Amino acid sequence: MPEIPDLEAIRAFYNARIIGQEITRADVLIPYVIRTGATDFVAALTGNHLGEVDRHGKFLLFHLDDGQLMVVNPMLTGRFQYMEPAKKKAAKTIFTLTLGNGMQLRYADQRVMGKVYVLPEDALASVPMWAEMGPDALQVSEDEFRARIRRHNGAIKNVLTNHKFVCGIGNAYSDEILFEARIDPFRKRTTLSDDDIGRLYRAMHRVYGWAIPILRGHFSEELDYQEWRDHLKVHRKGAKPGGDRDEGRCPRCGNHISEISPNDRITSWCRTCQR
Repeated sequence: MPEIPDLEAIRAFYNARIIGQEITRADVLIPYVIRTGATDFVAALTGNHLGEVDRHGKFLLFHLDDGQLMVVNPMLTGRFQYMEPAKKKAAKTIFTLTLGNGMQLRYADQRVMGKVYVLPEDALASVPMWAEMGPDALQVSEDEFRARIRRHNGAIKNVLTNHKFVCGIGNAYSDEILFEARIDPFRKRTTLSDDDIGRLYRAMHRVYGWAIPILRGHFSEELDYQEWRDHLKVHRKGAKPGGDRDEGRCPRCGNHISEISPNDRITSWCRTCQR
């Protein structure tokens, strides 16, 4: 699932290349994902010009020259590409935009779960989930973070990934944030002290502070996006059955990283560091 660092890297890549480019052709290959209708999508984009790309939570917002937005919610398996038209399309490519510079902006989605909209900038509230989202994780103040977190109960990992609390934190980076804060992912939010909440807020910014530059560097020259998680410290770093006995160790204390997959959602943590 693309999360804040991934989307920030994609946003930076596009902003260095597509601003001002004319969309000379728009093609929809899988209409179901285009929630505003494939015909209207093609009509709105063809001949239009791309502006700056913004991000809010897990949404990418492509500004268009006529005041509209192309809004993409990539969900679990949405992937962005930028390549020459002659290159083979990825499986389940949803749409392609051919640009005046001869390149193509492509969006593929293996599970066809994502959603794409074209609408006026002042109509964002009509996008499903938009109105109920909390503030973006990179923009929320500590005071607001503290006030909002007290409205949510349950395991702290579930709170972090709840878009109604703050938006943009997903499964992978919630593990990293909790590891940085030394908080067990299954600890109840109601047991967190004021100090714990402050440590969690600071951990969130530290994790994004080192992860975003790494992802921007990784995708600085080419965008054929495949999920990249090699840089993470704990998420999916648990020892694999039959693997080397020294693999899957905590980078802080050296003990083994625990890993479970309830409902096919992997959670990784150190039982020593995150009591």
